[in-house]
Amino acid sequence: MGDSLHLSAADLAALAFFLVVWVAHTLASDGKLVRRMSLTTAMNAQREAWMRNMAEHEIRIVDTAIMGGLQQGTAFFASSSLIALGGCFALLGASDRVLEVLAGLPFGAAPSREAFQTKVFGLVLVLAFAFFKFGWAYRLFNYCSILIGAVPTPHGLASRNPVSETAVWRATRMNVLAGKHFNSGLRAVFFSIGYLGWFVDPVIFVISTLVLLAVLVRRQFFSAARQAVLGQPPGPGKS
Repeated sequence: MGDSLHLSAADLAALAFFLVVWVAHTLASDGKLVRRMSLTTAMNAQREAWMRNMAEHEIRIVDTAIMGGLQQGTAFFASSSLIALGGCFALLGASDRVLEVLAGLPFGAAPSREAFQTKVFGLVLVLAFAFFKFGWAYRLFNYCSILIGAVPTPHGLASRNPVSETAVWRATRMNVLAGKHFNSGLRAVFFSIGYLGWFVDPVIFVISTLVLLAVLVRRQFFSAARQAVLGQPPGPGKS
């Protein structure tokens, strides 16, 4: 397989390590590998709290404004992914020039033209994955806006009847799903940064992946943002 893709055994091993790290971090962020609550899981609980509070309000201008902000952010990242995809195809057209630059680096060795193009196509797949995740998240946030509009207007305890509870559950579930796909797209963008190390050398690829993992793990499990969501004061110097 490596020969058909013009990749060495070290390249394939580094790529496998990258994919394993990506999958493991995704599972850990979703609360499937570790017991410690991640920032993503904590925020999902806040999404549910938001939908329940929304159901108590007759005027939902603030809620629709929040949804608009979520959609705009998702659209921005979707557009950015498309621009990055265009950059990848431009990179293919400038392969010779890029290989000259890589050959001049003090570490690693420039890959063959075929191997370089294979790696660029891999980056295209990562960014395409991010785009489709953002695109689907945008649509789900749109659906969530509609479901919020479908939540009955409360009158006294009317917001707690079975019909309203079901409507709130639908809006909550759609909001969580939209957030999940948005986070998947954002994670792909982050990992595309670590992927760039592969263009230099397989060892650099592993190192860049580990550095990226350390940053993401800290933000998900040990950051002040997580502590703020959980109501815990941060330690000195944490953010």
